[in-house]
Amino acid sequence: MKIFETKQALQDFIDDHRLKNALIGFVPTMGALHEGHISLIEKSKQHGVVTVCSIFVNPTQFNDPKDFEKYPKTIQEDLQKLESAGCEAVFLPSVKEMYPEGMHQLPHYPLGRLEDLWEGAHRPGHFQGVCVIVHRLLEAVRPDQLFMGSKDFQQVAVIRHLIRHYPFEPKIQLISCDTIREKSGLAMSSRNVRLSPEQKTQALAIYHGFDMIRKALQEQTNSSAEALKQQFAQQLLDAGFESVDYIALADPTSLEPITNLSQTFVVLVAAFIGGVRLIDNQLFSHELFKRV
Repeated sequence: MKIFETKQALQDFIDDHRLKNALIGFVPTMGALHEGHISLIEKSKQHGVVTVCSIFVNPTQFNDPKDFEKYPKTIQEDLQKLESAGCEAVFLPSVKEMYPEGMHQLPHYPLGRLEDLWEGAHRPGHFQGVCVIVHRLLEAVRPDQLFMGSKDFQQVAVIRHLIRHYPFEPKIQLISCDTIREKSGLAMSSRNVRLSPEQKTQALAIYHGFDMIRKALQEQTNSSAEALKQQFAQQLLDAGFESVDYIALADPTSLEPITNLSQTFVVLVAAFIGGVRLIDNQLFSHELFKRV
C-alpha cells in the first residue's frame, strides 16, 4: 500500500495505472475507520478497480469548532485496517495541501433546497464545506467510481448533485453502499467511540423507531407522517436522548417532506445522546409492505 501526502505524488501514481488501462475507485473518509468504511474498500475491490482512500478531517465542514477538536484521530490503526483490506493507495494531505490559499473566500456551491433541509438547517455551512473538499479530492484523484456509505443519506444526495453539475473527467459513477450496522442494529459511526456501553444501548432507540414505522406500515394503521414523527421523537427522549434535531419522512430524491405514506420515502434522524450527535436513516418502500 502506497501512502501519499501531496496531490502531485498521488497523481503520478494514478497516471501510472491509467497507462495500464486501470480504473480508479475512490473512498473519501475522515479517518477513525470502522467496518462501515472497510466495507466501502471491499466494495471497490469487488469492482476490480485500483482503490484509493483519503483520510482528511476537513475543518470547513464543522460548524462547531469543538466538534472538530473532538473528532477521533486514529491514523496508525486506520492505515493497518486499509492495508489489511487491500487498499492500494492512501492520500493523507495536510490542511495546507488542500487549502493552499487558506480557508477564506471559498467558492459557493448552488445546492438549492438540499442545503436548507434537515442537516443543512441544523448545520449551516456544513454542505458547502463538504462540497469544497470533495470537489478538490475528486480533482486530485480523478476516479472512475466513487464509493460512499448511505448512512450520510443527505450528504450522498449533495455529492450526487455536485457530480452532475460540474464537469469531472473522467465521468464519475457514484456508488452508494448500504449502512453497516453493529449486531445490535446501531449504525456504525466514528462517533460511537465517544458513547459509553449504556449509551450505545440507549442509542438503539433509533433502530427501534424504524421498526415502529415498519410495523405501522405493515399493519396499515391510520397513522399520519406527523404522528409517526412525534412518536419516534418521544421514543428517543424516553430512551435517554437529550434532544432531537429532526425526524423527517422525506422523498428519497428531493428530500422534501412527504405526507403520503403510500409512496417510497426515507426516514432521516439526527439526535443527541451523551453529547454525541448521531444520524441514521432507513428507506421504506410501500410496495414492499403490500406484499408482506
